[in-house]
Amino acid sequence: MNKLKILNDPIYGFITIPNSLIFDLIQHKYFQRLRRITQMGMSYLVYPGAHHTRFHHAIGCVHLMQKAVNVLRFKGVAISDDEETGLYVAILLHDIGHGPFSHAMEHSIADGVSHEHISLLFMERLNKEFNGSLTLAIQIFKGQYPRKFMCELISGQLDMDRADYLKRDSFYTGVAEGNINSERLITMLHVVDDGLVVEEKGIYSVEKFIIARRLMYWQVYLHKTGLAAEQLLIRVLQRAKELHDKGHKLQASKPLLYFLENKISLKEFNDDTLDVFAELDDFDIISAMKHWQHDSDFVLSNLSDMIINRNLLTIKLRKKAIQDQALEKHILTLMHKYNISRSEAQYFVFSGSISNQAYQEKTKTINILHKSGKIEDIVKASDQLNLKALSKTVTKYYICYPKEKL
Repeated sequence: MNKLKILNDPIYGFITIPNSLIFDLIQHKYFQRLRRITQMGMSYLVYPGAHHTRFHHAIGCVHLMQKAVNVLRFKGVAISDDEETGLYVAILLHDIGHGPFSHAMEHSIADGVSHEHISLLFMERLNKEFNGSLTLAIQIFKGQYPRKFMCELISGQLDMDRADYLKRDSFYTGVAEGNINSERLITMLHVVDDGLVVEEKGIYSVEKFIIARRLMYWQVYLHKTGLAAEQLLIRVLQRAKELHDKGHKLQASKPLLYFLENKISLKEFNDDTLDVFAELDDFDIISAMKHWQHDSDFVLSNLSDMIINRNLLTIKLRKKAIQDQALEKHILTLMHKYNISRSEAQYFVFSGSISNQAYQEKTKTINILHKSGKIEDIVKASDQLNLKALSKTVTKYYICYPKEKL
């Protein structure tokens, strides 16, 4: 059977599957589940085109990794066939642990369990199935492989994950500000002292990349309407769990009921739990909310209705933390109007904060390789004065409350 298939991607054109292991992993039901996980959570309520999936994104990352391997080999960096496959597998599976609606549901389905944890559990399970052929990929994914630049290609400031999602999300949302030149960035990569660097002539592409990241975060990923929708989604699940604990019968799919009935933390995340999680996707949540919008519980029915019919909360952004009296005013209004308790009103009135740091100067740097051989951080190497400012964390505060009528 021919496993070297070609896929047609709207961003890069034709993408080739590099080897039979990658083909078999793509065919596996754990990976196919990613077709049913939206890449951008609730952003489609703001940008109608943002319906692309984690499946799209993971395949795009493998394509970019193939380009990176070819570029580095061409420049004399030794990468063995096993390392090459390890890089492809690690980037293909880096997001396999995402739950429904990607980041929106993280920590909601399972208690304090990140998608990276679950990705690792999936990879370890697949490693058993594939007779240990994912061992090297797991080392790279965990950042434990001795060749540091390989770990940076998976998770770093200029990794293949970011190189794909900025370009892809920009394309599907129609937000042109995020459209980076990932091909040129990859062509400018090199390795010095086992670390990833960018050649000097790629400096403007790096500047564009950092600025594009900042703009995409404020304009898309942290868009206030998308943020309000995500918060509602988290509260829907919170309320469903609360009701279930009180003995209130709820209609939901088997996998979703399992997570409503059981308090699952990383300790309880065994093989059986992983199998149930592997059946959970966006459709379970949407389907449940379609039932729950008609539930007898005031909170659950209204929260579900708000998402299903896009009748979202009002959200206001502020530069300073929200004062308690601002929340109190809306809570009291809601309690009197609908004769509900304070704890019920707090599902609809709440505050929080969002932060954006386009460039993490202290943790993972982007190093520029000058023609002289000198290596310098992009902030020092660039004549773009804002890059220093972009490495500072900017925090905004928000308040959410209902419109006139629920």
